[in-house]
Amino acid sequence: MAEIAIIGFGEAGSVYAADLAAAGVRIWDKKLLSAEGEAMRQRAEELNVTPARSAAEAVQGVKWVLSLVTAGSAAEVAQELAPLLQPGQILLDFNSVAPETKRRSAQVVAGGAGDYLDVAVMAPVPPKRLATPLLIGGTQAERVALRLTELGCNARAASAQVGEVSAIKMCRSVMIKGLEALTTECLRAARLYGVEAPVLNSLHASFPSLGWDDQLPHYLISRVAEHGVRRSEEMQEVVKTLQDVGLSGVMSQATSELQGELPAQLAQRQLRYSDLVPFVWQDVADKLAKS
Repeated sequence: MAEIAIIGFGEAGSVYAADLAAAGVRIWDKKLLSAEGEAMRQRAEELNVTPARSAAEAVQGVKWVLSLVTAGSAAEVAQELAPLLQPGQILLDFNSVAPETKRRSAQVVAGGAGDYLDVAVMAPVPPKRLATPLLIGGTQAERVALRLTELGCNARAASAQVGEVSAIKMCRSVMIKGLEALTTECLRAARLYGVEAPVLNSLHASFPSLGWDDQLPHYLISRVAEHGVRRSEEMQEVVKTLQDVGLSGVMSQATSELQGELPAQLAQRQLRYSDLVPFVWQDVADKLAKS
């Protein structure tokens, strides 16, 4: 008997499906109905989880439903699942969206029989997998965080209110995803001008503990190259988060544009991230400059 349904079988969804498989997991992703469906079903079989034929089948009889979709689909998924949930079932919304988006989703779910919890994923799911820190918000946060911990997750109840843990995540993203975007723009320009070495030396002198003279630039720019499309979408939710409290969000809007720019340029040149591993930012900058 499955205890958990996971909606969304992308990078994060597949990690949670694999690592929670012992609890019994069903997965559902709309891509199961597309050309990618067969490969996705084979992947599910390899992970010992069960692909469902619909969202309704996925959630039938489970205790928890984990929503791990893109930011732009989060509210739509909550709306789709709300009438399907039965008493005692809980939707755990793991998606990186604005607090107000989470609150609206919670209201939609409250219109049915199920319950809703706000989950903020506070670091990239790979490589820590279940050890990735999770903050839980909502009236049942304490109980669910305890059970997630029993299953091997690094979960902590941080608020009884929906929206607060997502506010933590969104405000953090202003800095983290902004730093990635700034590094990408800074060092690509420095490379084109032939001055990346003195720029990196200056950054290291100012912030010697961060690793500007080592792996940090490669890591930060690789995150944009690999995940910039999704991160660009998430940054639109950050902009909304800021504007909801009267701030302009101008820096985060620019971060959204920059996060999407590098993956778009790679796609235009038919360069896949997997072909760029091990990732060296100078090599990628040179490939784009020559195209």
